[in-house]
Amino acid sequence: MPAKRILAFSSSRVGTGGYLQEAAPVIAAFLGDAPLNIAFVPFASADLSAEAYADKVKEGLQASPHTIHAVTPENAKELLFSADVIMVGGGNTFKLLHDLYACDVLSLIREKVKAGTPYIGWSAGSNILGPGIGTTNDMPIMEPKSFKALGSFPFQINPHYYNIKPEGFNGETRDQRLEEFIAVNPELKIVALPEGTALIMKNGELRLNGITNGFIFSKEGKDVLPLSDISFLLK
Repeated sequence: MPAKRILAFSSSRVGTGGYLQEAAPVIAAFLGDAPLNIAFVPFASADLSAEAYADKVKEGLQASPHTIHAVTPENAKELLFSADVIMVGGGNTFKLLHDLYACDVLSLIREKVKAGTPYIGWSAGSNILGPGIGTTNDMPIMEPKSFKALGSFPFQINPHYYNIKPEGFNGETRDQRLEEFIAVNPELKIVALPEGTALIMKNGELRLNGITNGFIFSKEGKDVLPLSDISFLLK
């Protein structure tokens, strides 16, 4: 069986950098130089049209030799089925999953990824790679058919990770929210990705790439994930 090829970014931007500025060279190295047809899934956006979101991505990846096609409810099955690469943008994870179920393409994407079609996502597009979306940071602006997601990774993802408690703030911190999830889902782990990091899976190996370490939450507690081979998480 072909090995999965997955590139999952925490975010589309790093610091004050431009849109996909830091991601573009990583994507280029991941996909190579041969021109490919990319099906871009824009469903996570609540304010941009499919074409407007795709144009934004095209601009961010303008040096790429690949062709990016916007997925819409009308062309979703055909475009995703024939795509060389599947790319899923960020936005609201609940809306993204809702629309994937509504278009009946979640299982198609799952099977394509399982068969070796490269998958690239950021933010919400990374969230859905886990068994479910219970560790998203987003508000439930839409109700998907199910919280079950692609399950391409055996662990949950929390993008845009940080754990800051401003003085005088009385709500839960990010760590407390993730610990709550683990408390009621002790069989799962969470990979928390700070901005500027990404997961790269290819050749049966999973690595954490970027500018800082990540973190892993489990029933054993919170541990640092170094920028290195983290393939043990696939077992």
